[in-house]
Amino acid sequence: MTTTNAGNFTAGGLRVGGPYTVRVSSPQHADQTITDVMVQLGSAYSFAVTLGDVTMEEVTVTAIAARGAPVAIGPATGFSLDDLENAPAVNRDINDLIRIDPRIYIDEADVDGIQCNGASSRYNSLTVDGIKLNDNFGLNRNGYPTQRMPFPYDAIQQVAVELAPFDVQYGGFTACNINAVTKSGTNEFHGSVFFDYTSDDFIGGGLEDTIIPPGDFNEKRYGFAIGGPIIKDKLFFFAAYQNDETSDSFDRCGADEACGRPVEGVTAAQLARIDTIMRNVYNYDPGARITNAPVEDEKYLIKLDWNVNDQHRANLTYNFNDGVNLTTSDGDDDEYEFSNHFYQRGAELNAYSANLFSDWNDNFSTEVRIGHAKLDNSQVTRNGVGFPEFRIETYADVDGDGIFSRANVFVGGDDSRQSNKLDYKSTTFKLAGSYSLDNHVISGGFEREALDVANLFLQHSIGEYRFDEQCSPAQPDLCIDKVEALSPDDIYYGNAAGTNNPQDAAGALKYEINTLYVQDEMSLRGDDLQLVFGLRYDWYTSDDLPTANANFMARNGFTNATNFDGEGLIQPRFGFNWDLTEDVSVRGGIGLYSGGNPNVWLTNNYQVDGVTQIQAREFNVGLSDLNGPNLMDARFLGAPTVPLSGAGRPGYDIPQAFVDFVATGTANSSVNAMAPDFEIPSQWKFALGGTYRFDLPGIWGSDYTLSGDILLTKGQDSAIIRDATLAQVDTAPDGRPIYRSIDRSDPDCVNPTAANCSSRNFNQDFILGNVSGGDSKQTAVSFSLSKEYDNGFDWTFGYSYVEAEDVSPMTSSVAFSNFANNAVSDANNPGRAISNYQIPQRFILKAGYRKAFWRDLDTRVTVFGSANEGRPYSYSFTNDDGDIFGDRIDRRHLLYMPTGAMDPRVRFDPGFDQAAFFAFADRAGLSGYGGQIVPRNEFDSGWWTKFDVRLSQELPGFREGQKASAFIVIENIGNLFNDEWGVLKEVGFPRIEDIVDADYDAAANQYIFQNFNAPGGERRSTGASLWEIRLGVKYSF
Repeated sequence: MTTTNAGNFTAGGLRVGGPYTVRVSSPQHADQTITDVMVQLGSAYSFAVTLGDVTMEEVTVTAIAARGAPVAIGPATGFSLDDLENAPAVNRDINDLIRIDPRIYIDEADVDGIQCNGASSRYNSLTVDGIKLNDNFGLNRNGYPTQRMPFPYDAIQQVAVELAPFDVQYGGFTACNINAVTKSGTNEFHGSVFFDYTSDDFIGGGLEDTIIPPGDFNEKRYGFAIGGPIIKDKLFFFAAYQNDETSDSFDRCGADEACGRPVEGVTAAQLARIDTIMRNVYNYDPGARITNAPVEDEKYLIKLDWNVNDQHRANLTYNFNDGVNLTTSDGDDDEYEFSNHFYQRGAELNAYSANLFSDWNDNFSTEVRIGHAKLDNSQVTRNGVGFPEFRIETYADVDGDGIFSRANVFVGGDDSRQSNKLDYKSTTFKLAGSYSLDNHVISGGFEREALDVANLFLQHSIGEYRFDEQCSPAQPDLCIDKVEALSPDDIYYGNAAGTNNPQDAAGALKYEINTLYVQDEMSLRGDDLQLVFGLRYDWYTSDDLPTANANFMARNGFTNATNFDGEGLIQPRFGFNWDLTEDVSVRGGIGLYSGGNPNVWLTNNYQVDGVTQIQAREFNVGLSDLNGPNLMDARFLGAPTVPLSGAGRPGYDIPQAFVDFVATGTANSSVNAMAPDFEIPSQWKFALGGTYRFDLPGIWGSDYTLSGDILLTKGQDSAIIRDATLAQVDTAPDGRPIYRSIDRSDPDCVNPTAANCSSRNFNQDFILGNVSGGDSKQTAVSFSLSKEYDNGFDWTFGYSYVEAEDVSPMTSSVAFSNFANNAVSDANNPGRAISNYQIPQRFILKAGYRKAFWRDLDTRVTVFGSANEGRPYSYSFTNDDGDIFGDRIDRRHLLYMPTGAMDPRVRFDPGFDQAAFFAFADRAGLSGYGGQIVPRNEFDSGWWTKFDVRLSQELPGFREGQKASAFIVIENIGNLFNDEWGVLKEVGFPRIEDIVDADYDAAANQYIFQNFNAPGGERRSTGASLWEIRLGVKYSF
């Protein structure tokens, strides 16, 4: 390569790693050579070579140099191959590694979701060799498109986590970008094989003096990686394979039993009675208790690298992953599922990518990428006999203190998995180029991602029955009695309009995200100052529209047949990196980012259109038996007697009236739609940070590295779900609105309080819109201090402080759940509050020691420890109908805290235990909010501290240059020594403690506090708390 007139050069598209050699030659001066250059992922590198004081006209460079300091414009952390191979990685997953960054929290209580700076894992992006491999639909809380990491662990060369990369080529996320590069073959054959193992003999059997039998299981993982030349210096191959035969734990039981996660509101006797009723009355086996279930996951990656000639290099990659596991659907702390309510969750991924890097001359280079991914996702209920979901409410007072806890017990096929299938294809294309001009690198490009979706999501296709309205602490078993008496409170049924064939409810969608960008990278002050200016423009195109619903149009004044077509967003970026001295550098920038919003939020509009599929619902049924005279009242189905469909089997066969109702095809049921003024959500990021390398006097030594970053983010047009049927009809005594769900197309509803105004109860119109007013914001401050010693010892200490606020946490994939799973004082205007994903403080410590005690065979010890403040939660009050505030959603309304027994806004029922309630309020810190609505997420779960250890010993190989190694990984080693250490406790999803049954007296404008429910409190996460040992061997050649 030849430098520009300013003496600069740029080389891109090189493989990460190395070592590379840089040779600089000039007719006027002696050549210089730089060796052992290692290229790092996610960072550009600058270096200077001085060949004398004579001005050079030409410098030829035969490879890129990477010896200088990395130009990390924006807060980021990179991890090398050595980091990957020696992390205490029990899971063989990149999250075992990236958690070393204190800003990254791995939610071990919830499928190991990756949370960056207090944001949901759904807002992350995962790229592998530059190709996106995201969970495009947000169905997996781990952020992956598959059940586990979709590629073999031993295929990874380097990983970087980028929180605010100011390069405009980065997009499709608002939280963080996780960037992985896979290994490649070289001119020498190299490879490895591994095997590791654990079983019930190598896992803890108790927590906090409670015996927790792990059940019988064994887990093994094995795989290999191999690479080498096909044609020396020309064509190379690499392949990696991994097979996981592991297990998941489901240790739930009644409150008076011993297990990992007892459910406080139900006893063993109540569960046994429900089991008996289901068998004897309904002739249905609800499934035996399961403590462990197998997890199968197979993946492999094959890669070809081709050095076409000196100017062009190409690679081709194929990635396959097929995994399946048993999953709970309703596994909150106050929920118990019989095992046939579980469902089998699986995903098969086939992903292809091709890259071509070309240097057309010394100044101009291009990059072409093409990727294609196909995902087949299945969610099949374990209930294979067509029995619907039963939801049964129970109450229990196990400790006899007079305070009852409430629970919900689930039997039958989960309502959301009775007809559920998703397949999608994603095709990506990228064309980018860069041109070096003096001290500038001008770059630009075009990208396109096309999604082709086939989705079947139909709830209640075999029905749901709820028994939950008449039991209470005074009658804790009454809802179970109603199950035995064949007397549900509510019935749900949904199917394809006109046909009652679930397959006819499937939907399809195609759309594209297009991107144009341009950028100028400037090098100033002898390359000490790097500046980046850029613009990125994303816009959406689609010809597919949801089926228009005339009734929706009449109700709301706009059509549901809208999409993202034509929506776009310009994203300006600016960043800098300034080396003030050899030891001090500062970095920072500001930019706008968009993406990471799950496509399922849009796809819901194509499925739930109120035309293609219809949901029939009847509430407060009040029947004496399923064939009795009072099955339905006239206001909904209008039939005095309704027989069952099919063979007339109670439970199995839905009432015929529901089938007939759906068959008419003219129902006026729920609709999901997009607001007509919807804007693409985005987030501004401002970052400022620096790195300081310094020495300490005397015995403290030299070569310390201190890094720190401040990252401020501000949401813009964040997504939210609102219910368009809600109209305010009153104001509660504490000032919050009271709504009524109305049919806005009814002329009588001009006044929503009018008696003749038609109700839309439980037939909501959920609108995907934008937050208005105070949007989300985050403040994150972090630092790390590290040092390496000549004797083989190294350590890193890190800390992060995060304040994260949002308006809607958007926790789920279904519009109803996103609306309902948020503690609020105003259902449609929740207001900004502490985010569900905030981890206020987190400390990390990583330490390692490496020494060859015999020959050249290393003994290595790596310790990783973390301590973090717990996740936030809220207190609520409610009633089962959800009708205190008119939104028909229970257990999510923020608690009004009385000033005392004489608070005029509250009337206490005679049975309400005021002494216990106010005593609890004092202990929990609620008393300080007397006379107020207690804010959302104002309370934090306790701190959690955990240490993991990895010990490995290299052993001689069969041939020279080959080595074996044996290793042991101990997860949560503190819990191994003391079963009270390392225990994770938190308030579970959806982070709400519902402690009061209440009602509202409109005439007196008073809340009625009816029952004080014992709060579940912070409950143990068994899987995250128990120690575990994994043994393994590896042979490298």
